[in-house]
Amino acid sequence: MNLIERLSHGSVICAEGYLFEFERRGYLQAGAFVPEVVLEHPVLVEGLHREFVHAGSDVVEAFTYYAHREKLRVIGREDDLERINRQALEIAKKVARETGTMVAGNICNTGVFTPGDAAAAKEARAQFDEQLQWAVDAGVDYVIGETYSYGAEALLAVAAMKETRLPTVVTLAIHAVDATREGWDVAETCRKLADAGADVVGLNCARGPRTMLPLLEKIVAAIEVPVAALPVPYRTTPQEPNFQSLTDPDCGCLPRERPFPTALDPFTCNRFEIADFADKASALGVRYLGVCCGAGPHHVRAMAEALGRKPPASRYSEDMSKHYVLGSHPSFRKENLEYRRKLQNL
Repeated sequence: MNLIERLSHGSVICAEGYLFEFERRGYLQAGAFVPEVVLEHPVLVEGLHREFVHAGSDVVEAFTYYAHREKLRVIGREDDLERINRQALEIAKKVARETGTMVAGNICNTGVFTPGDAAAAKEARAQFDEQLQWAVDAGVDYVIGETYSYGAEALLAVAAMKETRLPTVVTLAIHAVDATREGWDVAETCRKLADAGADVVGLNCARGPRTMLPLLEKIVAAIEVPVAALPVPYRTTPQEPNFQSLTDPDCGCLPRERPFPTALDPFTCNRFEIADFADKASALGVRYLGVCCGAGPHHVRAMAEALGRKPPASRYSEDMSKHYVLGSHPSFRKENLEYRRKLQNL
């Protein structure tokens, strides 16, 4: 059953968040955000794929995000371009094959696209084409194009992706203003992407659950293809709608003005907030769901359980009745249970 058939029968969860997770673990540099870990520690990449599937992801997304020519050029590793892509795809395919999940290829914003610049558009298209060819060679089930803040770059990606003849998922990253960088209306841009042939259209990254939901409502009303929603797991607000704009007045030791990207810990959504987002997005009609930069397996499990699933990781979901002070098991000592009020400062 391919992606489109799966979506016609229900929701699909696609776990993301590899960049931030490997940065936290010390295998990827914030700023450059190039997935060098694919070449240097492939076993770790395979392991994180497996953790996300264990938590409930239906998809193993190849870790080729930012593994494009422009990003590799910045860190002096352009010669590794093909090798990093092919290895990431092979790792993802192996895990998908062994776990019975779908495998997806991935392209993203290029960092070179500029509206009205024909040479920049040609360069961006060339980056898309070479990554997509490697994904096709690997035999992926579908392709993802994501994190486009320019609507025109997303359209360029759709044109490239359609040539693969594979199902396509295309998502925009909307930052501090409710529009693309050109000033295009978000819902109207999604309609253009669907009209251009994208099979699934929506949003990823930049915005947390609270500030992504209002945009999703408009998108669902504007298009007929399945809608995608993959927020970052951070508490963005109407005043600070994207995670790049968040401020932390309680911390005076930041090395720069904003917490993004490595001091976002105080803003992290808990698993119940991600479950709540999944409930609300699903009620709107969103069927392709996930969590982006900052996500951990526990967020994916919460999303899966909110959709009524019990992935393997649900064996270890919370059961506070078993806690020796806060629980209710008949074998627990009375002295411990009575300590609850002091423990919680009640």
